[in-house]
Amino acid sequence: MPRHDPEHLSPGSLALIVGCEFEFEAAQPIAAIMQVAPSPQPGIRIEREQWDTGSDHHGYLDLYENRCERFTIEAGSSRIAYEAELLLSDPADVIEPDASGTPAASLPDETVSYIMPSRFCLPDELGNVAWQRFGHLPPGWQRVQAIVDFVHGHLEFVPGASNPWTTAADAYRAGQGVCRDFAHLAITFCRALNIPARYVFGYIPDVGVPIPVEPMDFAAWFEVYLDGRWYTFDARNNTPRIGRVVVGRGRDAIDVALITSFGPHTLTGFRVRADQIASPTPS
Repeated sequence: MPRHDPEHLSPGSLALIVGCEFEFEAAQPIAAIMQVAPSPQPGIRIEREQWDTGSDHHGYLDLYENRCERFTIEAGSSRIAYEAELLLSDPADVIEPDASGTPAASLPDETVSYIMPSRFCLPDELGNVAWQRFGHLPPGWQRVQAIVDFVHGHLEFVPGASNPWTTAADAYRAGQGVCRDFAHLAITFCRALNIPARYVFGYIPDVGVPIPVEPMDFAAWFEVYLDGRWYTFDARNNTPRIGRVVVGRGRDAIDVALITSFGPHTLTGFRVRADQIASPTPS
């Protein structure tokens, strides 16, 4: 593993190692697509990455500029693993409480799709709820943070509480879900109020926070368009984090599926890591 010299680490930068491992059982070879590699983005440099698999594979960029990898899941027992060493130059979430909202008529064309309904985010179904709860607040950061606060308190995090077909409206009525449900519900409320919001998933290391009891997993959060740029919000954690690594962005989870397989298989093992790499102490 390459070592990072102190001069190589600028003030506030963060070195991470991220990755995941999948184990499968399949009766026959199955074509599959994975999204687990960091998305191309400013402020994150990939120092090293590798795939560990016996299958031929190649990558491409999808419609949202997310990195996708095409594989074959081999018949019988098989394993696919990915690992990357990264350097983040500005790893902390950006907080701008004075960021203002943009009227719908003035939104850039490329953001309009993110105020529309999508498969899991249904602003038309929860629009009345959104306006009743948050419509009195000034457009901008304060309104979005109020949405995050409400979703964080309304939903109870319960592993296995939802399934791949659970919508934001389902989670709202159930009052529980996993991180993708927190993101979907917050996105839905934002879109109902004409705030562009997009789904994000990736790695979050436990930097500066207590180590959680549950095993490391991929995380879901969301971004909103305010005052001419996209900002990160996290309804599941509802606290700024250090070291987020985006794997995929899209309208909702359907656009950034971890694994898309074109045939039946069983996932028999799954592990995720996102760890800080300590810089060496000068001798």
